[in-house]
Formats: sequence, C-alpha cells, structure tokens
Amino acid sequence: MAVERKFVEDRVRKLRVKEWMAQEVRNAGFGGVDITRTPLGTQITLFVERPGLVIGKGGRRIRMLTERLKEFGIENPQVSVDEIQNPEFNAKLMASLLARALERGWYFRKAGYRFLYRIMEAGAKGCEIEISGKLTGERARTEKFVAGTMVHTGEPIYTAVRVGYDVAIKKLGVLGVKVRIIPPDAELPDEFEVKEPVKEKEVEVEEVEEVREVKEDKEAKEAGEAEEDKAETNKAETETEAEEKSEEAKEVTEE
Repeated sequence: MAVERKFVEDRVRKLRVKEWMAQEVRNAGFGGVDITRTPLGTQITLFVERPGLVIGKGGRRIRMLTERLKEFGIENPQVSVDEIQNPEFNAKLMASLLARALERGWYFRKAGYRFLYRIMEAGAKGCEIEISGKLTGERARTEKFVAGTMVHTGEPIYTAVRVGYDVAIKKLGVLGVKVRIIPPDAELPDEFEVKEPVKEKEVEVEEVEEVREVKEDKEAKEAGEAEEDKAETNKAETETEAEEKSEEAKEVTEE
C-alpha cells in the first residue's frame, strides 16, 4: 500500500495548494492553477486576470508565495504567472468574481443576470449560472440563470463545457456559485455545416482546365529541353570549328 498512499498524499497536497492559492490571489482574479513535476523541481503556473497584483512591487509577493509553498512539502517550487486572455470564457474566474460581488452586497438576481449577459455578449455559445443557499429567507434554495445552448449529459460535458465553482461568505450563511460556459470554439455533436453541391458542368470544366494545364506544362518542358539540346549542339560545333582553325594555323606556322 506504500505506492497507493504516496499517490493519495500527492493528490491531497495538490488540492491543499490549489485551495490556498485561490485564497491568496482572490483579489487578482484567480482563474486556476497548473502544477507540474519537472526534473528541476515543481512548476506552478497561476492564471489570473491581473498579474501585477500577484507579482507585487519588485517581485516581492511572488517570492513570498514561493517561500510559503515550501511549507506544503513542495521541493524547489517555481512560480510563474500568466494573464487570462479571455476572462469571460474562464468559468473559475467568473464564479470567483460573482462570489466577490455577492459578498459586497449585490442582489443575487441582479448579479446573476449581469454576469450572464457579460459572458454571452463576449461570444459564448451557452452559459448557466447556479446560485444556491439562503438567498431571501431561512430556507435554502437554488436559482438558475441560463442562456444559449447547454448540455448536461454525454461526452460534451467533459470536452466542451467549462465548469467553475466558488463560495460567497455572507452574514446569513454561505452561498455556492457554479458557472458552466460553452466557449465559441467548442464543437458540439449537433452542429453541422451544409455545403453547396458541385454541378457536373463545373466539374467537367475544371477537369478540362487541369488537362490543358498539364498539356501546356508538358509542351513548355519539351520546348525547353529542345532549346537546351540545340544550344549544346551549337556549342559543340563552335568548339569543333575552333579546333580545326587552330590546327590549320599550327600547320601554316610549321611550314
């Protein structure tokens, strides 16, 4: 069980690091973290909306994060920060921003529709936002905000749908925020493209043009080869005449 225990410990360590990172850089717009083992150490890549807040003045904060990571048992951590190019299509970032808005006192329905419209206006194919908890009373419930196309079954939920989750801590309790986004470049199984049929006459014309082009290329190649042969023949004749003249001149000189 030693090997299995080691795998479990590694996964638990990664989960603790991700949760700690999410709390440390939440003000910078946390969009996820990628942890990769390398021969030189552990490469940790942070995806945030504002990298400057994570790096700090003169790199002070990122050095502090690197030192704190050693307390989790990570050997030689190397932290890098990447800016999120399309924040509206990052489900984790949108869930985090929505949770922060709820903590600041935004009404849940206003916040849900505001982020829903923001994501759809950016060009997403579909979006679904769930806010659950004690929204308006003592009993917890769930509110959904849906726009566009959304899938819940099959392989597309793993390949096409991006899912993000976060919590908003309020005085009356904790609100859970879950965001599902289908980006514009995702391929769904029910999407197809109808191509116009090619007419037979057009096909025949294209074939005739291709045959003509091949014939012209062949004739041009043969003409070029004939010119080269003619040039070589003329060159050989010229050299022969020059040799004969030089021999005649030599004989005259000897006499």
